[in-house]
Amino acid sequence: MNWDTLYLLLNAAIVPAWALLLFMPRAELTQKLVHSGIYPIGIGLFYLLCFLAAAFLGQAAEGFSFFTLDGVATLFDHPNGVLIGWSHYLAFDLFVGAWIGRDAARRNYSHMIVAPMMLFSYLYGPFGLLAYMVFRFWKERQLPSLEE
Repeated sequence: MNWDTLYLLLNAAIVPAWALLLFMPRAELTQKLVHSGIYPIGIGLFYLLCFLAAAFLGQAAEGFSFFTLDGVATLFDHPNGVLIGWSHYLAFDLFVGAWIGRDAARRNYSHMIVAPMMLFSYLYGPFGLLAYMVFRFWKERQLPSLEE
C-alpha cells in the first residue's frame, strides 16, 4: 500500500463519523460510533503506528525533531510525517466537533445553528471551536467553560 492510498483511506474513514454528527446527531449509531471513543482510538492507533514507523523504522525525513521549529517542519518532508500530522488533526477535530454537539444538546441549542460550527471544526479546526465559544458567550453572556 502506498502513502496516497493510506491518506485516502484515512480521509474516507473519518467522513462517516462527521456525517453522523452533522445529519444524525441523536441517533443511537452516532452514540455508539462517534461518542464512544471508537474513532479516537482507531485514529490514535493509526497515529501511533505512523509515529513508531518514523521513530524506529526510518519512515521520516532526515533531521526531523519535535524540539525545534525546523525539526517539526522537516517532519512534513516525508509522506509518513504528513500522515502523522493529518491523523492528529483529524482525531482532534472530530473530538472537538463531537464535544460541540454534546455540549450544544445539553444546552438545548438548535442543531441547525450549531451544525455549521461543527462543520467548521472539521474543515478549519480551531476556527469551529472559536465560533462555538463565541456563540455560547453571545447566548449566555458569560465566559464559556469546558466543564461537562
